[in-house]
Amino acid sequence: MKTLIKLDLDKKPWEQDGLIHNRWHPDLPMVAMVKPGDEFRVECMDWTGGQIGNNDSANDVRDVDLTQVHYLSGPIGVEGAEPGDLMVVEILDVGTLDDYQWGFNGLFAKENGGGFLTDHYPEARKSIWDFHGIYTTSRHIPNVKFAGIMHPGLIGCLPSRELLENWNAREAALIATDPDRVPALALPPNPQSAVMGRLTGEAAVAAAAEGARTVPPRDHGGNCDIKNLTKGSKVFFPVYVKDGGLSMGDLHFSQGDGEITFCGAIEMAGYLDIKVSLIKEGVKKYGIKNPIFQPSPLSPAYRDYLIFEGISVDEQGKQHYLDVHVAYRQACLNAIEYLKKFGYSGAQALSILGTAPVEGHISGIVDIPNACATLWLPTEIFDFDLKPNADGPSKIITGTTDMAFTS
Repeated sequence: MKTLIKLDLDKKPWEQDGLIHNRWHPDLPMVAMVKPGDEFRVECMDWTGGQIGNNDSANDVRDVDLTQVHYLSGPIGVEGAEPGDLMVVEILDVGTLDDYQWGFNGLFAKENGGGFLTDHYPEARKSIWDFHGIYTTSRHIPNVKFAGIMHPGLIGCLPSRELLENWNAREAALIATDPDRVPALALPPNPQSAVMGRLTGEAAVAAAAEGARTVPPRDHGGNCDIKNLTKGSKVFFPVYVKDGGLSMGDLHFSQGDGEITFCGAIEMAGYLDIKVSLIKEGVKKYGIKNPIFQPSPLSPAYRDYLIFEGISVDEQGKQHYLDVHVAYRQACLNAIEYLKKFGYSGAQALSILGTAPVEGHISGIVDIPNACATLWLPTEIFDFDLKPNADGPSKIITGTTDMAFTS
């Protein structure tokens, strides 16, 4: 397998010979060209570019610079790709790097991005996860071991100028509805810490001022954090610019549906093995607006779950109308309270839900006024019996082990 993009992880993202970028912009030059049918390897940094260390302090999670994130390898051009085509990306393999057999999970401080449950867990926390082949364990989360579903959290093609302008306009309009909100409603273009690949000079300055941040998912794919996008899966990406411009990064060893801790997967550096092809004029042929994908035939064989239900009534007892965001939050909070009965701290329980291959489902969205969301927690990842019984729960987790705190 030819390594098309090889990185030196002892260096900073902006020291990688232009192979890295952290903004979406149509003018980014291709760093390599491939032909339809080619197979190749792409190495990727972790999403923070090495800001998080393998230690027992969460100071780095608290202090991480969120303008310096989502460093992507690429863009890679495919010969013959034109706007309106579909780029077919087969993920042949996802793997770890020999010198980086660990990853991290973080609960972000509310003032630095927060997360899905930031009002309940506003302080920064961190857990380190060691890799053992397909399995992972953490010194910060005892009595848990599971097989990961390694996948790229972020992958997509470059936007056209029209699409970029649309993103910036609609997100600016949202920010204007509550410009002082913490966390912010969206992240507008910001040239601070922009890494613009092989653009240089005035062109790089101009693109950095209008390039889209890589934090959210958008029409082209991007930061979708779909845990099932693992080796053996296939994605069909709309092409917006000549050559397509495929970029990827934010690799995860494992993640629960929703990535609810914001830095919610087990983040890692690693590699992707890719095969690309084209469906000419595929966007029109199939009526594609957003990417579609085929999942892999491979996944951990967990079959025994506890399923936690949530409805669209919030923590204060306020009724919401068919709100699946509120319903899923309640399902997560219910699971956390359950896990606390076995001795886990709330932060540890939240980290489990963010890292383990839990499943999130919209189970009902028609029965007014309550949507019903469910969180499926695989019981086999624990080395003790998690199921309810007549004797009640036993406090399995004892002692002082907890997630890394800030000092």
